[in-house]
Amino acid sequence: MTTPLVLASASPARLATLRTAGIEPLVIVSGVDESRLDGLPPAELALQLAELKCAAVADRDDVPPQGLVLGCDSVLELDGQALGKPHEPDEARTRWRAMRGRSAVLHSGHCLRDVASGRVAAATGSTTVHFADVTDEEVDAYVATGEPLHVAGAFTIDGFGGAFVSGIEGDHHNVVGVSLPLLRELVIELGHAWPDLWS
Repeated sequence: MTTPLVLASASPARLATLRTAGIEPLVIVSGVDESRLDGLPPAELALQLAELKCAAVADRDDVPPQGLVLGCDSVLELDGQALGKPHEPDEARTRWRAMRGRSAVLHSGHCLRDVASGRVAAATGSTTVHFADVTDEEVDAYVATGEPLHVAGAFTIDGFGGAFVSGIEGDHHNVVGVSLPLLRELVIELGHAWPDLWS
């Protein structure tokens, strides 16, 4: 019998990653205000936001009683600072001028709750990202696509931004927003089998 997975995230990249892995999640957006947590170290911030998103959705009436609820949040750490979504073009340009030719760490917090038992398993995946030394013209063109405005760290590896990432160390799914190997470990920790999530 398939165990239903509820994705407490509006991220199309997370949804696509899970679908490619054979999982068809029910998407219920958490509506958590990501700006309400401030001053935390980047990895901790990613995990606490994931936990908030998971908790906000897990208590809703439209969640399957035998389901697993997954909350995720990603933050890019550069020079010890946590960088979320830039939202504004000028902020995205400023970030790219700081990141180009350098490396940063993308932290993705994962929080999984078993609705029936109430048990929770949570962990953060961290992947080092190496950025190409892109030109001002490339930065302007990339920002003009709109893609970097609504993603953590102002970049993707599965879209326009892929050409500007020269390499990664760690799980590439984690950079997209959900680490499949890490999620599998959390599923097992809660007493479920990974293939039971396949649709």
